[in-house]
Amino acid sequence: VQLQASGGGLVQPGGSLRLSCAASGFTTVSFYTIGWFRQAPGKEREGVSCISNSDGRSYYAESVKGRVTISRDAAKSTVYLEIHNLKPEDTAVYYCAAIMFERIVNGAPKCSDHDIDYRGKGTLVTVSS
Repeated sequence: VQLQASGGGLVQPGGSLRLSCAASGFTTVSFYTIGWFRQAPGKEREGVSCISNSDGRSYYAESVKGRVTISRDAAKSTVYLEIHNLKPEDTAVYYCAAIMFERIVNGAPKCSDHDIDYRGKGTLVTVSS
């Protein structure tokens, strides 16, 4: 399994960004979760948003709910994360990761850093004026 994240950069507060995660290697597995995690300087890595590959159900962290949309393009094997109304506290390295044993909790895929099986290199998002 390989995951390649892209799309990070410097954005002004209030701006928007779309991150892309190109995934490959999922040859025989159907029930897994792809997600975006981030780690800010001095903070623990947190799950931002995850999407179920089997049925498209999604999870959003409270810190980004209402500002973030996760989507997938099965034909391109790509998962996107759109972030709107960016805030300085969104500054972090964003990682694309896969959780191979999908679990649904309260109707959404579990999106825990502790469950990550594969993680790609991160892409830096800096929100600053």
